[in-house]
Amino acid sequence: MGSDDTTTPGSAGNGEIPGPATATAPVDPGFAAVLRYFLRLGTLGFGGPIAVVGYMQRDLVEKRGWIAEQEFLNGVALGQTMPGPLAAQVAMWVGYLKRGALGAAATALAFIAPSFLMVTGVAAVYAHYAGLSVVQALFYGIAPAVMAIITIAAYKLVHLTDGKDWRAWAISAVVFSATALTGREPIYLIVGAGLLMIALDARPRPRLPRRRLPSPGTDKAVRGIAAWPLASTTLGALASGGTLASLGLFFLKTGALVFGSGLAIVPLLRDGVVAQHHWLTQAQFLDAVAMGLITPGPVVITAAFIGYLVGGTTGALVATVAIFIPIYLGVVVPGRWFVRHRDNPQLKAFVTGATAAAGGALCGAVVVLTRQAVTDLPTAAIALTTLALLWRFKIPEPYVVGAAGVLGVLLH
Repeated sequence: MGSDDTTTPGSAGNGEIPGPATATAPVDPGFAAVLRYFLRLGTLGFGGPIAVVGYMQRDLVEKRGWIAEQEFLNGVALGQTMPGPLAAQVAMWVGYLKRGALGAAATALAFIAPSFLMVTGVAAVYAHYAGLSVVQALFYGIAPAVMAIITIAAYKLVHLTDGKDWRAWAISAVVFSATALTGREPIYLIVGAGLLMIALDARPRPRLPRRRLPSPGTDKAVRGIAAWPLASTTLGALASGGTLASLGLFFLKTGALVFGSGLAIVPLLRDGVVAQHHWLTQAQFLDAVAMGLITPGPVVITAAFIGYLVGGTTGALVATVAIFIPIYLGVVVPGRWFVRHRDNPQLKAFVTGATAAAGGALCGAVVVLTRQAVTDLPTAAIALTTLALLWRFKIPEPYVVGAAGVLGVLLH
């Protein structure tokens, strides 16, 4: 492995993607070097999706010149538009540029495998020792800290996506109320919000003679994107072929609906895993989210933890593959089309509505989950202290969760 292959993600990720690099012709290091890079990034890439994407731009665009700047930024724009965790999507995009669909699958595997192995290993220990008082005490402190992390993520997501658009704020408020009051994830409200914004801002115009309109292929692609979550929901309703089949179809549907950020998956997962299928208790679900936060890689790797508790190693594998299939397809299927048509008004309107709804659902899930995590004065103190520290200082989440676990052992 050459010296370029040994650079590891540092602490420079400060929540901002680095600035533009000098435009030069991309260097071809060989695909094996690309895979080694993503394997290392998946092992050491702490700091959240924006920080990890910043590492990629710094390393692949600025330092090594493996990817042209505009090509990289196209991948970032694609990831922000399609459902799924941004860091994983950009990793897949890099592989797609290098070796097509198979390259995207290979880079995804390299990037996701380290966190999958870590989370599955922790899940095995958790399942075996969950009854021990020390484990219960550990998560007694971790659960309220996780709620503080999710609270800040929810606030930032809504503030970023809704901006000064009162209609987006109204969508977020409606979905927040529905989630908080019913304790259920309103999937159709997320899809409906996207379609509503298309109707308000980008209603398709009738085709008139002698007037240049978007090509039929563009309209068809936009309609396909809008219908994708509905089709996935239908698949979920057909899940009756045993636990593993239900697990796979549930995570397949969920992967198609992760708009906004990795943590936007929380209300979707909680509704299906706790309320609908009763695979986990509320407390176990919070522990699963904590594992997704303290390990490197995308937060949606929480699926592996849940899958293991439901169906062992096979369940972990099924859940992980299923949740990443729609995310992968969202990169390789519309990738080139998106680069040509990413300013399409229908596509932008749908994403605006769906993302506002996802932010509202995440805020509603905070209310629902806090009732389970904050049960007494010590847990309330941990939650409020964590909230204050994260609001004031940029402390990496794994450190905060680890300290909260130690406090839980000392207090419980």
